[in-house]
Amino acid sequence: MTGSTEPSEHVVAAAEAAKASLPFDDTRDADDARRGFVAALEPGTVVDGNGNTVWDNDSYAFLRDACPSSVHPSLWRQCGLVIEQGLYEVTDGIYQVRGLDLSNMTIVEGDAGIVVIDPLISTETAAAALALYRTHRGDRPVTGLIYTHSHVDHFGGALGVTTRDDVESGRCPVLAPTGFLEHAVAENVYAGTAMARRSGYMYGAALPRGPKGQVGAGLGQTTSVGTVSLLPPTLHITHTGQEETLDGVRIVFQITPGTEAPAEMNFYFPDRRALCVAENATHTLHNLLTLRGALVRDPHVWSTYLTEAINLFGRRSEVAFASHHWPTWGTDRLVEYLSVQRDLYAYLHDQTLRRLNQGYTGIEIAETIQLPPAIESAWHARGYYGSVNHNVKAIYQRYMGWFDGNPAHLWQHPPIESARRHVEFMGGADEVLRKARTAYDAGDYRWVAQVVDYVVYADPTNADAKALQANTFEQLGYGAENATWRNFYLTGAHELRHGNGGTPTQGNSTAFVSALTVEQTFDALALNIDGPRSWHSHIVIDWHFTDADRTYRTELRNGVLIHHDRFDDDGLPSPDTTVTGTRPALFGALRPGPDLAAATESGEIRIDGDEATLPHLLSMLDRPDRAFDIVTPRQPLPET
Repeated sequence: MTGSTEPSEHVVAAAEAAKASLPFDDTRDADDARRGFVAALEPGTVVDGNGNTVWDNDSYAFLRDACPSSVHPSLWRQCGLVIEQGLYEVTDGIYQVRGLDLSNMTIVEGDAGIVVIDPLISTETAAAALALYRTHRGDRPVTGLIYTHSHVDHFGGALGVTTRDDVESGRCPVLAPTGFLEHAVAENVYAGTAMARRSGYMYGAALPRGPKGQVGAGLGQTTSVGTVSLLPPTLHITHTGQEETLDGVRIVFQITPGTEAPAEMNFYFPDRRALCVAENATHTLHNLLTLRGALVRDPHVWSTYLTEAINLFGRRSEVAFASHHWPTWGTDRLVEYLSVQRDLYAYLHDQTLRRLNQGYTGIEIAETIQLPPAIESAWHARGYYGSVNHNVKAIYQRYMGWFDGNPAHLWQHPPIESARRHVEFMGGADEVLRKARTAYDAGDYRWVAQVVDYVVYADPTNADAKALQANTFEQLGYGAENATWRNFYLTGAHELRHGNGGTPTQGNSTAFVSALTVEQTFDALALNIDGPRSWHSHIVIDWHFTDADRTYRTELRNGVLIHHDRFDDDGLPSPDTTVTGTRPALFGALRPGPDLAAATESGEIRIDGDEATLPHLLSMLDRPDRAFDIVTPRQPLPET
């Protein structure tokens, strides 16, 4: 298959129009992104203990050149600001390390040490960020750790800045919003495999970095690929107005559940007139439904909490900073910034509902909605990470679900069968490709992508179709202002040309699995039960956890794994098997093969009753596919 294409005249013309219509003469963001600079990490790379590179900010040096025609000029501007890397002073006693991961790490100086806010994704990048701070501000101990919310880029590097011993001894309390741990592990385990695979598309993990490849992700450049850790919170923030003091630093909290994350919080430093807005206000329109997949977020609640933050803290603040991008200084300016962010989410919500109640579908609303001029012209409201288009569809989905009400769409054929029928109706693959090439030459790339997708799904061996689709995806990527759209399009082109790239990150990492509660562990197990294969199996197992003096029951019946605490009841049926041991040992026994055999032989676990029962249960488990196809058809599901 041929190499990458050049930007077409249609893409170039659209870029020129964007240059003419957007306020490129407004350079305040550039000034803010560089304000307070102390020092950079030299070189701007981080490696793990084996010498593998887990972060390379220097690979984005090309963004300092003039904008090429293969990148939307607004996205080029955004990524050029995001690559600013190093230690920055936010205000007296508050520093940020930016450009060493997708997120920022904030450091607040206390009486005896420092409080770290959001220790990045990986232990390696977090340790590098802390070392950079200490080089220029002294070797202060970490006396507190705060997670703003439950996404991995805000807690994964915890063991890079502190130790389990310091946390368990109380020397380093860990603060998080209520519900943090439940949501942190559930998101990364329940649908972790599928999310991780799609994240490779979203962040362009397989793409070369450069003007025709990955230029960033809008929220940050990309995700680090080091070691993910998780230290559970020792103190939960449960209500707005809760005040805590860490190492002499007074902090007043505002809980904001259901905004950018299901468990999230803003907080205010009254002695420094500084406001942390977590990820509820950044220099981009955020996602209401991220392209990697997640629960749909609530823009109405989001906007309401921003109003509350303005009223509680905004007019008492002199600087607002977030877990991504750069701060905003000056009371009037930060209040206006937060207000426009608030108006952005409220407008999308309210106008989508207005049109929804007039009978329009999500796709129709997304194509026609227009933002008010004051929001449209605000750089921080541009769609670099989220987009107006896919956020409107998410709002529709939140309220109305997948069905648009048209009976013709109620029971459509699945993708492969639908594609075969489309291609046949349109005169066969050759005729579809002939017409598609004409549409391609006319710059109608959205239509080309749609119709050529039918040919690829009807016959994934059609090299001409895959080549044309790859070219089409590239043109759509070159013209995208949204970084994650660009990465999806270009990764699709890459896989059509070079094959399935798999998943570069681990969805169900050990850090998440080990943090699961008993209930969550068996929830995750239930999600992997092969229903049809286990229809006729009936298995009852009691799990006695010796380190918690707790007995838990699982019952497989009708293809469903039911689980609950074992209660005393004369009518409760006896178990087929009782498995006894510590929580780590019993959870280890859920892995079939040598782990189970070794645990029983060593005495870590004891099995009373039918010894074949547990292996039989484990044999009912299906395995996730970490490299499922996305731009070419997957194997059809078997009919049940």
